Amino acid sequence: MELKLLLQIVGTALGFLYLWLEYKANIWVWVVGAIMPMVHGLLYLNSGIYADAAMQLYYVLAGLYGLMVWKRKKGDRVEIEIQHTPTKWVLPLVATYVVLHVAIYFVLAELTDSRVPFFDSMSTALSIVAMWMLSRKLVEQWLVWLVVDLISVGLYLYKEIPLTALLYAVYCILAVVGYMRWRRCVKK
Repeated sequence: MELKLLLQIVGTALGFLYLWLEYKANIWVWVVGAIMPMVHGLLYLNSGIYADAAMQLYYVLAGLYGLMVWKRKKGDRVEIEIQHTPTKWVLPLVATYVVLHVAIYFVLAELTDSRVPFFDSMSTALSIVAMWMLSRKLVEQWLVWLVVDLISVGLYLYKEIPLTALLYAVYCILAVVGYMRWRRCVKK
């Protein structure tokens, strides 16, 4: 079996498991979230999607961070509960995205042979922001992931990795479902 196909199959299986655990707000999401990026990193390197490949290292580190944050306890309960993004965080999150997008775009456009630097840097910058939002159990992280997923479907189809594109198409649907579920879970 061709390596690219094998990586797509394993990455897709791990991706579905990851999304199900995220939907359930299950702490094991972070363990799968530390393994899955290694598979996807190899796939993206093999496909010439460099920012997404580099992003996988961030996902491993973010997985460890998320695990620590979600395990933190205050008395008898987990400290972090599902919540809406505080208004005071919106501007810093948008600013972080813009700075990351510009910086990653510059690196891709000037230092690599990437044929998709704008969309690769956009999805990567948004993913960094969304992953941090997930670590804080912010409902709106699902909306950011929806944008990432939509961009990724097109990017992966263009780069001829259709199984991964299919995974991200399913992610789009589940991002909407996850958003609705997490909204219902917010304590009033």
